[in-house]
Amino acid sequence: MRIRLAHSPDPDDAFMFFGLAQGHVPAGPYAFEHILEDIQTLNERATRGEYEVTALSIHAYPYVADRYILTSCGASMGDGYGPMIVTRAACDVASLRGRTIAVPGLMTTAYLALQLLLGKGSFEPRVTMFDRIPDEVAAGRADAGLLIHEGQLTYERVGLHRVIDLGAWWKERTGLPLPLGGNAIRRDLGRAHCERIAEIVRASIRYGLEHRDEAVTYALRYGRDLDRGLADRFVGMYVNEWTVDYGPRGREAIARLLGEGAAAGLVPPVGTLDFV
Repeated sequence: MRIRLAHSPDPDDAFMFFGLAQGHVPAGPYAFEHILEDIQTLNERATRGEYEVTALSIHAYPYVADRYILTSCGASMGDGYGPMIVTRAACDVASLRGRTIAVPGLMTTAYLALQLLLGKGSFEPRVTMFDRIPDEVAAGRADAGLLIHEGQLTYERVGLHRVIDLGAWWKERTGLPLPLGGNAIRRDLGRAHCERIAEIVRASIRYGLEHRDEAVTYALRYGRDLDRGLADRFVGMYVNEWTVDYGPRGREAIARLLGEGAAAGLVPPVGTLDFV
């Protein structure tokens, strides 16, 4: 059974799917086709139900919940850290209002968190490919930038200043990790296939964690401007116990984030969250 498994070309996703992609984890009755695309593209494709299994932003889930069910594994959680706002010169959060901010996509969780921080309509977003954002800010083509992925570790190389870490802000407010991304399976595959595929994904995550050196070496192929030390650090931030299973706090974090988003008019109400 052909299953298109779509995820981002980033070190954490590469680490997560290393075991499956390299044949170390049995694929069962499935022929997995790995498709690598940036997260904003994956979010957009999910609204059309294009792939059987896909990574997506938690922000995007209310728009696709009728088509997809979240897997209980595969989370990218920012536990006291996460996407951040950077500028050329040091400033405070209030100074960001009314400014042009380069963002990696309007359905990314980073963008949802930024709107919760600053208020809906309080700044001008400019959608920019995530790996171009630091250069756009450094060149003065945007007043500030919203960084995801490895840009969170490398922004100082181009002389940028961190204004706020949204993962730290969220944890200070709620006591919860910031649920950034997850995996989802198309509901029309049926519950039995959804459950089996989710367990294969979980086995791949565990394989990477149990064979960390091999998996980090593989993940380095997708680490833009990262040496091995930074790649290992980045993977550790986003592939950990939260990734094996959200657990009660992780599920609470998703409900809290999407609940606040709905209350602020930023996402449609998602109703009761279900997982496989």
